[in-house]
Amino acid sequence: MSAFKPFTGERIALVGLGKAGLPAAQRLAEWDAEVTCWDDRPEGRAAAEAAGLAIANPAEGAFRWDALLLSPGIPHLLPQPHPAAVAARAAGRPILCDVEYLYRAVRAAGSSARFLGITGTNGKSTTTALLHHMLTQGKVASEVGGNLGPAALSLKMLGGNAVYTLEMSSYSLERLDSIRFNGAVMLNLSADHLDRHGTMAGYAAAKRRIFAGQQPSDLAVLGMDDAESRAMRSAVTGRLVPISGEAAQPGGIWAEGSLLRDGDGALLDLREAPALPGCHNAQNAAAAAAVALDLGLSRATVAEALRSYPGLPHRQERVGEIRGVRFVNDSKATNADSAARALASYDRVVWIAGGTAKEGGIESLAPFFPRIARAVLIGRDAPILAETLSAHGVPCDMAGTLEAALPAAAAAAFAGAAPVVLLSPACASWDQFTGYDQRGDRFRQLVAALAAPTAGRAA
Repeated sequence: MSAFKPFTGERIALVGLGKAGLPAAQRLAEWDAEVTCWDDRPEGRAAAEAAGLAIANPAEGAFRWDALLLSPGIPHLLPQPHPAAVAARAAGRPILCDVEYLYRAVRAAGSSARFLGITGTNGKSTTTALLHHMLTQGKVASEVGGNLGPAALSLKMLGGNAVYTLEMSSYSLERLDSIRFNGAVMLNLSADHLDRHGTMAGYAAAKRRIFAGQQPSDLAVLGMDDAESRAMRSAVTGRLVPISGEAAQPGGIWAEGSLLRDGDGALLDLREAPALPGCHNAQNAAAAAAVALDLGLSRATVAEALRSYPGLPHRQERVGEIRGVRFVNDSKATNADSAARALASYDRVVWIAGGTAKEGGIESLAPFFPRIARAVLIGRDAPILAETLSAHGVPCDMAGTLEAALPAAAAAAFAGAAPVVLLSPACASWDQFTGYDQRGDRFRQLVAALAAPTAGRAA
């Protein structure tokens, strides 16, 4: 592929040289684009210089590039646009993401490989990984990445019988131009990232772009378990397949109790899929199954893939069992809606929560408060959560740190309060951790340390 030069003569300014940005810059340069890199961090610029890439700040002077590839985490509008984005917009140049360039390269190579895009406020990583697992089990060549990782421009070039299975965040979706998803999945929508999108209407508009450019032959999978997603039906131009974790969907796939089914009958009793607990995961399973079946996988292959799916870290991940108490790492639950899905999966828990609260706090979780035997709170906004919980009669402790919270929660569970200790914070992690993954890793370490003296009884 060294002779492959789809971007000869194109001038691309790339800002943000993190885990996605640097590989993107290197790949685009390999593909003969004229790439100029910038990162506000000196260490980011140093890494690009070490890779032989040109460095210049596109916000200084006239914007002379054809497009700006801006890292998804860097805002181009709200809450405060990056200066490079201001310069690009003033020059009338598009602001794009790496998935757009992957699509253009694949099509320039003459490949008809299909692009599958999965989005939603919650569940998109699980659904993306589950679909990739199904495709792999069904011997369909699939490259998986995007928001889930690895970066889109780190993926292999694929031929016509293969697929790209891509998790799409709202940040990336709003920076697409020409891409057409042959299969698009929109799972659910609840308040999140409003600092970036301004309003729920702005957030919904970004998510709707998963369906933009689809043709009538393309597959559009739409979640029906929340009003905001149902309202997107009018944006669908492809073949609509409705999905639900709780209600029958004629022409779609849904869960009937624990049974995942469609109009032709049962696919699987989801009690046989231990990594997919709860009705939210039933909806995720329905979405992945809808795409897999549409791509020609057999019902038996889909069912077996559901059984064998191992799950993802930090998403209702069972990290240990000590003295009959199960410890569950759901650190990915960075908002109340995601935590609600975890709380709904267990009858009784000791709940570890807290961090940097999202707009609205945890008041929306009130229907699940009777399931909480005791809450142990951490992080900056623990007092806000404590006020809400106390108003509803939920006993809570202010632990402050995860290191203090885990032994307190375990002690309560060992004393008979509940058979599950659930870390599902309902808050962002930035006040104490570099991300939800570091928070979840630390929880796993603490559980392992707690289990060590009783290793013979730990699972």
